Amino acid sequence: MSDILIVDDERDIRELVSDILEDEGYSTRLAGNSDECMAEINSEPPGLLILDIWLKDSRMDGIDILKAVKRDNPDVPVVIISGHGNIEIAVAAIKQGAYDFIEKPFNIDQLMVVIRRAMETSRLRRENASLKRKEVTSSDMIGKSAAFRAMQSQLDKVTKSNGRVMLSGPAGSGKEIAARYIHAHSNRANAPFVTVNCAGIEPERVEEVLFGRESSERGIESGLLEEAHGGVVYFDEVADMPLGTQSKILRVLVDQQFQRVGGSDKVRVDLRVISSTNRDLDHEIAADRFREELYHRLNVVPIAVPSLEERREDIPVLAQHFIEMCNESQGLALREISEEAVALLQTMTWPGNVRQLKNLIERVLILGDGAGPIEAKELPTEEEKTDDSGRVVLSGALATLPLREAREAFEREYLLTQINRFGGNISRTASFVGMERSALHRKLKSLGVVTSNKSGARVAQLDEPEPAE
Repeated sequence: MSDILIVDDERDIRELVSDILEDEGYSTRLAGNSDECMAEINSEPPGLLILDIWLKDSRMDGIDILKAVKRDNPDVPVVIISGHGNIEIAVAAIKQGAYDFIEKPFNIDQLMVVIRRAMETSRLRRENASLKRKEVTSSDMIGKSAAFRAMQSQLDKVTKSNGRVMLSGPAGSGKEIAARYIHAHSNRANAPFVTVNCAGIEPERVEEVLFGRESSERGIESGLLEEAHGGVVYFDEVADMPLGTQSKILRVLVDQQFQRVGGSDKVRVDLRVISSTNRDLDHEIAADRFREELYHRLNVVPIAVPSLEERREDIPVLAQHFIEMCNESQGLALREISEEAVALLQTMTWPGNVRQLKNLIERVLILGDGAGPIEAKELPTEEEKTDDSGRVVLSGALATLPLREAREAFEREYLLTQINRFGGNISRTASFVGMERSALHRKLKSLGVVTSNKSGARVAQLDEPEPAE
């Protein structure tokens, strides 16, 4: 997109403009009618289009070509020229998305000023879009646990295809990071990644936001689907999309085209779709809140994103990653984490998942007054566990039990937590709690604790007795 396409039905004019531009260091292509123009654009979009409004012996006039270019190649700036121009045509062209309008006979110096500005504007727009794609959210996948490796293996398998992916998992587990990972490792990595926050768009505006709009007052306003052309559109929490919009998105997936609100032209798009949800979509379908046809279109490759509690092994490396992020982005202290603090982090409950861990680390760094390792006492506890003298404070339920039952309840919860902290690794758990492995196995059996596979990882849970017949 570095050359200039000149479209004019007068051969002398298009060759004159071409000679002038080539003297200024630009490369050019020429077209004498609408068919030649569209063929050139379809073969390779130009960096800029100089377009005569009136084209003899053509199926389309300049305004028709302008509409088609703004629909299919919105980044290409268009400069309109005409010997029959008037203010009404100029206004119409600008409203349809033209960069500027110049009337014949034109001043060469004026034409060059407009072209330089249009090319520079286009370059800055592309650079800005590229920087936004790089800076908005990282696509780094951090982890080493079995559950994480199983998920990453699935993501790697879908990166090179155009198949639609449905990411499921609890809020804050990192579904958008997974979507960006797919995009960053795909053949669309240099194209846009556009997020549609289905829960954050006002229901009455969702179609304008997605499809864009056309009006006589404001001309063409592109929507998110148009902005994502050539790249990836990510429907975040797709279950929150209004039912009426779901049917229109279904039609876009089938036809790869849509109409802007208030418009009549079809807008063609090339999109890869990735969706996410923290709900059971089968339940939403049964409750008539989600279209079954759309579900099957989106759910071509389902991938589960594990909760933080399913990948406790990753907490230390994630915490250190967030410390480094806060140091780079905010200049906060680059601190390490003490073993006691790591142990506490791995035994906490995380309803907010990875997002909650990130926020906690940021808060500790902001409130911390030292550069040494983060200590356990700096971490907020879910409930008061000790009093001022360091004594353990019993919960109400535990304090009401006889000693033997209280001891068993404590041992059961303690060992469940430690096993899950170490990703189901009995040897590491035994080493940490100070027991022989065989003794730990006997203890787990007596307490009714078993380990099983879940999301590619070993997790500990209570052995549920089979119901009596």
